[in-house]
Amino acid sequence: MAGYDVDLFVIGAGSGGVRAARIASSYGARVTIAEEFRVGGTCVIRGCVPKKLLVYASRYAHEFEDAVGFGWTGPMPTFSWSTLIANKDREIARLEAAYTSTLDRFKVEIVKSRAVIEDTHTVRLADGTRVTTDNILIATGGWPHMGPKIPGLEHVISSNEALDLPELPKRIVIQGGGYIAVEFACIFAGLGSEVTLVYRGENILRGFDDDVREHLRNEMRKRGITVTCGQTVTAVEKSGNDYVTRLSDGSAVGADKVMFAIGRRPNTMGLGCENVGLKCHEHGGIEVDAYSRTTVPNIYAVGDVTNRVNLTPVAIREGHAFADTVYGGKPTRVDHSDVPTAVFSEPELGVIGLTEAQARDQYKIVDVYKTSFRSMKMVVAGRDTRCFMKLLVDGSTDRVVGCHIVGPEAGEMIQIVGVAVKMGATKADFDATMAVHPTVAEELVTMREKSHSYGRQAAE
Repeated sequence: MAGYDVDLFVIGAGSGGVRAARIASSYGARVTIAEEFRVGGTCVIRGCVPKKLLVYASRYAHEFEDAVGFGWTGPMPTFSWSTLIANKDREIARLEAAYTSTLDRFKVEIVKSRAVIEDTHTVRLADGTRVTTDNILIATGGWPHMGPKIPGLEHVISSNEALDLPELPKRIVIQGGGYIAVEFACIFAGLGSEVTLVYRGENILRGFDDDVREHLRNEMRKRGITVTCGQTVTAVEKSGNDYVTRLSDGSAVGADKVMFAIGRRPNTMGLGCENVGLKCHEHGGIEVDAYSRTTVPNIYAVGDVTNRVNLTPVAIREGHAFADTVYGGKPTRVDHSDVPTAVFSEPELGVIGLTEAQARDQYKIVDVYKTSFRSMKMVVAGRDTRCFMKLLVDGSTDRVVGCHIVGPEAGEMIQIVGVAVKMGATKADFDATMAVHPTVAEELVTMREKSHSYGRQAAE
């Protein structure tokens, strides 16, 4: 390794790249990390963190309305979009400084430049400088996919621009049905925008449990969001200061802004993968093995650029495992099963494990427990909002193989439930756990009656 400028060159200073660089350096490796935009990557700069701050802001309107049922009266507070965005930017700057400080403390050299792989041991920077390296780690994340070219696509924004709009749109059309589309629909609706969500599929959140999808769509409609499924945007026409969005059924929707959140693609464009023959999947993700090694032995990839499980904590775990494996002498595989996740919609979703359809495919007997109810808070507030919870159990072993929550703080709940599911907890373990009353979460341990069962036992 002494013949190279560095031991490890990391391309991309997002969550996965920063963790890999820090841990590799702690093992004694000479590490350089390149970032062409801002340290922190998608999560810190244009993803999880700023979006969650907007989620918090959007929920206050509901809280103010609900407070009336608890005796609070007074004028409705006014909202300032510019104040929210300024405070969001301040927090992002603080986090970027913290990430940079951490890398400096671990003696990782930061290069603020685009980096391209020139050959298996050489990276070229934007100014033409070439850096030789023993190993290369690609951690460039993903980028919004805007879909096929349609008339007026140049007028459409992505989630990147949505976080920095100069003013809150009065009306917005959002195309998409995944995490990002659903979350932004709820954000803008909560802040007072008139929102139309357009999705090509039969229901939002493809890949989630069907009961969860239906429950959330109904709740979003209660909040005034127009959810249009089975349609696509075919054209966006400028009309004065506004836009006319044409849909595939021939209808039109007017809006101040049009946003597409139809998915993200691995960010490999112009990276130089073809220079070294890196193999990519059909979906564009870089192909890697269980240890994040690509088809080129000394080049690795972690995070969304591999398109495995595209979540920040997964990228961090993959980056750490890479450093342990290559520089720590501790070969480490990342277990991508039973990863808890949350959708910060309104109401919120928390999920771990299998959907009902997946459980039926994998197990001979599946016991289903589910409940829907109004929480104590919503009853007194007078709001028609219902929580939903569902447990899926392997009927042969009694092990809980799926948990689905729709309701307040579902993300917080699923993190704790995730520990139990990962440990192989049974339904009997859930039943034996004393409830905390009065809480929404107590329903997870008080569901005793099966909604239904599938399998030979049920048929008999």
